[in-house]
Amino acid sequence: EASTWNITPTEFQRSSFPKNWQQRISAIHDGIDTEKAAPDPDVKQLKLPDGTLLRRGDSTVTFVNRSIEPYRGCHSFIRAIPELQRLAPEARIVIVGNTTGVSYGKKCAAGEYKDQFLAEIEGRYDPGRVHFTGSLAYEPFLQLLKLSAAHVYLTYPFVLSWSLLEAMSSGCPVVGSSTAPVQEVIQDGHNGLLVDFFKPDDLAAAVADLLHNRERASELGKAARHTVVKHYSLANCVPRQLSLMELVASRSIGV
Repeated sequence: EASTWNITPTEFQRSSFPKNWQQRISAIHDGIDTEKAAPDPDVKQLKLPDGTLLRRGDSTVTFVNRSIEPYRGCHSFIRAIPELQRLAPEARIVIVGNTTGVSYGKKCAAGEYKDQFLAEIEGRYDPGRVHFTGSLAYEPFLQLLKLSAAHVYLTYPFVLSWSLLEAMSSGCPVVGSSTAPVQEVIQDGHNGLLVDFFKPDDLAAAVADLLHNRERASELGKAARHTVVKHYSLANCVPRQLSLMELVASRSIGV
């Protein structure tokens, strides 16, 4: 109530405020470094913490959470693994994020969410092709995105993760949840694929389609990068933020 003006990264977050506050909020993203998060045809192989080597051209499926938890759809993704491995047994599934504790929402009542949901699919999947890396430093994280053949991003109606935009900027073909924050960025069939958050089999089918139809995956990845460069790059967002500051400082708005 006391502010002159406000800023939020996405229209979805802006829409969550009362109407009278929305009139004094600009939606401008923080900005993605699209030069660092960029496609690299010469990207080197990456050695995972468990010793597995990932190479360009492999059927690598990536899933990234700050912490492995339901807010970011870990349950839906893990439940999709058996069907995904049936449809694409060659896939290597790489899951990035802390496997203990949570970043958002309540803690798991029975240990850790990773263990709870893996127990649901025990005996129905090949654990040798599912790799939990824990947290990754930024450089190997970006390297992983550049090697990814299909990236999965799921979220409740909540703050949009930078990792989605960094994946898109890296040229990853993305399968996302058809929830409001993701729909603001991804148009189904244009710059990614959208599936029902609660339908793991649909998620598995969409990912397998990207793995087996590399031409379509490439086109979606190119369109994804174009979206981020045009709307979410540092080169686009920083000037807009500076202009907003100047407008507020000069009392051109917020008076």
